[in-house]
Amino acid sequence: MQELRREAMFWEKADDLGAKAVRCLLCPHHCIIKVGERGICRGRYNHDGTLYAINYGKTIAFNIDPIEKKPLYHYHPGSAIISIGPNSCNLGCFFCQNAEISQKDTGSAELTFSDIRTYFHQYPSLPRQIAITYTEPFTWYEYIYDLAQEIPDLAIVLITNGYVESQPLQQLLPYLDAMNIDLKSIQDSFYRQHCNGGLQPVLDTIKMAHAHGVHLEITNLLIPGLNDSPLETEELALTIAKIDREIPLHLSRYYPAYKAQIHPTEIQAVLDARKIAQKHLRWVYAGNIGYGEHYNSICAKCGKPIITRGVEEVKLNLLSDKAGKAITGCCKEPFRGKFEK
Repeated sequence: MQELRREAMFWEKADDLGAKAVRCLLCPHHCIIKVGERGICRGRYNHDGTLYAINYGKTIAFNIDPIEKKPLYHYHPGSAIISIGPNSCNLGCFFCQNAEISQKDTGSAELTFSDIRTYFHQYPSLPRQIAITYTEPFTWYEYIYDLAQEIPDLAIVLITNGYVESQPLQQLLPYLDAMNIDLKSIQDSFYRQHCNGGLQPVLDTIKMAHAHGVHLEITNLLIPGLNDSPLETEELALTIAKIDREIPLHLSRYYPAYKAQIHPTEIQAVLDARKIAQKHLRWVYAGNIGYGEHYNSICAKCGKPIITRGVEEVKLNLLSDKAGKAITGCCKEPFRGKFEK
């Protein structure tokens, strides 16, 4: 029998669809889960008519990463962050870059809130921030929600596919400090054919997070022949720009993984896509192609680097104005993001 951890949030009984069946309301799948079965994400289990979060408090990793690795470029650049994550995901992308830990059952380690407190106590210089990453944070909803209550001064960061219902998202947003949302394509057909999901819930998540004031960055993995056409890149950039042209966009190079055998994205294709997106967005970065100018934040006024990102260090040319807000050290222009802890 599955180990019961914590009763899940956001579900209802669905006895009309089976004895003691339940309907999960956490994400748009609305899984109907019969007794003894799990939902699509594998993290929610029906025990005798009650839905449980069986992945609660179990992490597939515990690492200290540079914040830029998430990627988050305008959120405490140069800082370190604890990275943890569950063994579950609610999408089924055939090109998943972390399939061994997201699409399959794998070993997990217990991580209590006391463990997290102890770690920060042992390393007081470590910024009090934690990233739920590697897999899908929202499938670990109860653990994240309880973490926010147990350690309220901890900055919680989600690296997420954004595929969640609006009510659970609304309830969690007050406790989130930053999010990087993986916008896989601007075409709903891509989500339905290749990810077992849909586009609109992800766009809704982006809009809600932005409206709530959560620091927001977006990643788009460019896959040759599927979502990398110039027209699609332009449409994606325009869609983000209509929300806020200051939202950083990370265009990332794809490599074959999981069930995908498509050849890797050409480096030049990523750089070309960046130029297209830069027509509409202020901050566009090219990732997974090696360090270079495309990793740096450049002042639009004078062309000097504001933030230079290298293999070993991140250099900031930023100051604080009288109100304590970040401004560039070159032209004293306002610079959007979070920089002091």
